[in-house]
Amino acid sequence: MQSTPPIRVLVAKPGLDGHDRGAKIVARALRDGGMEVIYTGIRQTPEMIAEAALQEDVEVIGLSIHSGAHLTLFPRIMEALRTRGVTDAVVVAGGIIPEEDIPAVKAMGISAVFGPGASLDEIVRTVHQAAAARRQGVSG
Repeated sequence: MQSTPPIRVLVAKPGLDGHDRGAKIVARALRDGGMEVIYTGIRQTPEMIAEAALQEDVEVIGLSIHSGAHLTLFPRIMEALRTRGVTDAVVVAGGIIPEEDIPAVKAMGISAVFGPGASLDEIVRTVHQAAAARRQGVSG
């Protein structure tokens, strides 16, 4: 009987944002949800995040941002991922992202946005579902 490998998730803090408590809590919840989590730490450039995603061969990339620079940094991250050929990873985001910016963020290719008050169960469930859909698309 072949077991399914755990979902590999990269949790990253782009830009100069030094607030990482939420990212660490989400990383722990994902790990407790059976996933393998790589946390990059704070103050990551788009290039560093994309390179880590490539090197770690992750299925899901979680971006946590509180600085308000999401409309500047997220397009740069998505481009850095494309440049490195990381086009099949699911990207999700969380933090302080105004409701009116969510359509623009999703148009960049970010599949889910979690704001303040999002439950850890919701985040874990969404990541599990996204990874399952990705695996079906890759194998099917």
